[in-house]
Amino acid sequence: MKLAIFLPNWIGDVVMATPTLRALRRQFPAVRIVGVMRPYVADVLAGTPWLDDQVFFDPRSTNRYRRAWSVARQLRAERIDTAVLMTNSWRTGILARMSGARERIGYAREGRGWLLTTRLQPPMSRRLRVPTPALDYFLQLAYALGCRPESPQMELAVSSADVCLAQQAFSRLGVDGRRVVAFNTGGAFGPAKMWPIEYFARLAQRIVAEQDASVLVVCGPSERQHAQEIVRLAAHSRVVGLADETPSIGLTKACITRSRLLVTTDSGPRHFAAALSVPVITLFGPTDIAWSETHYPRATHLQLQLDCQPCQKRVCPLKHHRCMRDLSVDAVYRAVVAELCREEHAHAA
Repeated sequence: MKLAIFLPNWIGDVVMATPTLRALRRQFPAVRIVGVMRPYVADVLAGTPWLDDQVFFDPRSTNRYRRAWSVARQLRAERIDTAVLMTNSWRTGILARMSGARERIGYAREGRGWLLTTRLQPPMSRRLRVPTPALDYFLQLAYALGCRPESPQMELAVSSADVCLAQQAFSRLGVDGRRVVAFNTGGAFGPAKMWPIEYFARLAQRIVAEQDASVLVVCGPSERQHAQEIVRLAAHSRVVGLADETPSIGLTKACITRSRLLVTTDSGPRHFAAALSVPVITLFGPTDIAWSETHYPRATHLQLQLDCQPCQKRVCPLKHHRCMRDLSVDAVYRAVVAELCREEHAHAA
């Protein structure tokens, strides 16, 4: 038997898929498992033990070997027996069919039910999807293949090379690795998820002044300007960022795992903390927490209770963005202090 797993595209969803990957590997220890993924997904999963090989699929790539026809040929060459679709798109349903897999398991969405041999239905109420954690949503695919109940604990690895890069970055930036609070400001979903940059800067000032800690602003290529602006506004030698480093998912994972705490928007790297056993405070605005609940005991969720929440919109339709602007620096700082105190007490015990 050979198994192909079509992995999610969003970074956070990939991390939430790790319990499913673990369950499938435990159920099928001798089976060859091939991951079908966007190229950057490989960096998220680097060092984990569940996949035997990977095939890169990117329908917009200029590299023809990553387009649908080539990917289908690669999978046919692998003689795939079963395809598990964590994606929900019609396109990947077609690709799974083209792969030659006799068994195709996925959710019957986007009109692709006829392309599947085992069709799961998402939880619905009055023709609307019921908010369900992606982590649990993915696990149902593993259970459809007969896997035993699996822990929801997400899991990632950090390579020794990335650990060295993080150590070098900490050294260049003058960061004390024993007491670092990391910030993640990303929001690829859209600006509605963003907490104001000036709020992050004020929070950083309070942390360094009152908690004897450094603040490290992690960032990807698209968040470099935000990271630089936080550092500039905070105007303190112990508030530093990765904007001038060569950005990579591996470096971000390594820096988060060296931190005492991550303060983050509801974006992909938020899940790195939970998967690497680092406490995390997530600032929620327009999104429903239920979609990305991780069951992680060291996670703190902060969200206001406004009439317009959660709207699930990428841009505030009311133009005021109160869901994030009214989430005060004081409220987030109190959560930071509470988490740092909990960790100190745990270390003392």
